[in-house]
Amino acid sequence: MTVATSKTYSTEEYLTLKLESAVRHEFRNGEIVEMTSGTPAHNEIDGNLLMLLKLALRGQPYWVFVTDQRLWIPDYNLYTYPDVMVAAKPLQLQEGRTDTIINAIFIAEVLSKSTRSYDLDEKFAAYRTIPTFQEYLLIDQYSPQVSHYTKQIDHQWLFTDYASLEGNIYLSSVAEEISLAELYGNVEF
Repeated sequence: MTVATSKTYSTEEYLTLKLESAVRHEFRNGEIVEMTSGTPAHNEIDGNLLMLLKLALRGQPYWVFVTDQRLWIPDYNLYTYPDVMVAAKPLQLQEGRTDTIINAIFIAEVLSKSTRSYDLDEKFAAYRTIPTFQEYLLIDQYSPQVSHYTKQIDHQWLFTDYASLEGNIYLSSVAEEISLAELYGNVEF
C-alpha cells in the first residue's frame, strides 16, 4: 500500500474525494491510503468465498459483500473495504450515508505480503470495536493456511489454525460450514 499524500484530511473531504475516484482508498484517521490490486490467486479466493457464502446464506437474513463495500469504524476513524464481509439484515448504514455499512458480523481478508501485518494487527483491532462483529478469517493466498478468530465473549477470541486443504471451517456467526478445498479451489500454489 502507498500513502497518497502526507496531508491530513477530514472524513468529509475523504468522502467527497471518493465520489470522484475510481480507485479504492482507505481512510485511516486523516490519512488517505490507496488500496493495492489483488493477484489472480487473491481474486480467486475472494470469489470462492463469496460464492460459498452466497449459496449457503441464500434466503437467510444476511447481506454478503466483496471488496467494494465500504465499512465505517468510528472508534478508529477508519473507512475500509474488507475483502469479504457479511452483515445481518436489516443493513445498518452510517448516518447520512447510503454507501457505508456499520454492522459487519463476519469479515475475511486474503493476505498479501504487503498487508499481512496490518490485517492481523491494526485492522483486527479496529474490527473488534464493531459491536456486531463476531468472526474473522485471515486467508493466506500463497499456501493453504487460514487463521480463524471467533468471538467468545467481550474481549475474548478463540483462535483456530488450518494448514491444509482438508476439513471444513465452521462459521458460527452465520451457522454455516465452508470447505477448505472449495475455498482454495482453482488456486495453484
